[in-house]
Amino acid sequence: MTVPNPSPSGPWPMIQRLGVSGLLVRFGDQFCEAANRAALAFRAGVEAAPLPGIIETAPSLVSVFLRVDPLPADLDVLEAELCDLLARADWYAAPLPPGRRLIRIPTAYGADMAPDLVEAAEAAGLSEAEAVAQLSTARLRVLSLGFGPGQPYLGELPEHWNLPRRTELTPHVPAGALVLAIRQCVLFSRPSPTGWRHVGQTAFLNFRPESAEPFALKPGDELQFPTADPDHVAHMIADPDCVDGGAEIEALP
Repeated sequence: MTVPNPSPSGPWPMIQRLGVSGLLVRFGDQFCEAANRAALAFRAGVEAAPLPGIIETAPSLVSVFLRVDPLPADLDVLEAELCDLLARADWYAAPLPPGRRLIRIPTAYGADMAPDLVEAAEAAGLSEAEAVAQLSTARLRVLSLGFGPGQPYLGELPEHWNLPRRTELTPHVPAGALVLAIRQCVLFSRPSPTGWRHVGQTAFLNFRPESAEPFALKPGDELQFPTADPDHVAHMIADPDCVDGGAEIEALP
């Protein structure tokens, strides 16, 4: 179902059924800031309503998945209610949801801890010092969580950071690795192979399975990665109680 309130780029937003227990509200067919903002704001709007039958919501880069209890819910009625909610606001220009935070995470750049920094800087047309200066001061929004548990996609960097993924995988980067490609960064939750460039290393753990809230970050949070001494970061990594990796957290208005 296409809602008669299209964005300039096409017939969006759009509601699609996924099996008998899912609805997908899409705000575009590719990433852009406005579509991501719309997805985050609309998810908050759904949760504030709330609409009968919806038992879980999950935003992606440009859409919101709604898991529905198929027994009491009438999907036709629910689609109509979602259409009504979509028509109440310009979600592409809506404010981001409340409760967001700015999180500054100490980061070691380059050398042995993050060996792809020099290559990434050269590909972006920068010196190593210029790359560190830009990456350490950039303020990146959590666009979505995915791929690994609680793992954030962060963006966007300036256009000169629109670097393609590598054609070959790096076999292993550790948890807390800051990697980049296609103007986005990812902060790894667990050791993993990757085709993205490993430019920084933190001691911050996104996934905390023993915690009451196992995902440390939420879509809409903003992150900065200020430069830290590599020895200090290594010391925090070795400390099992330092799950925040020295992060400083402040509430955003």
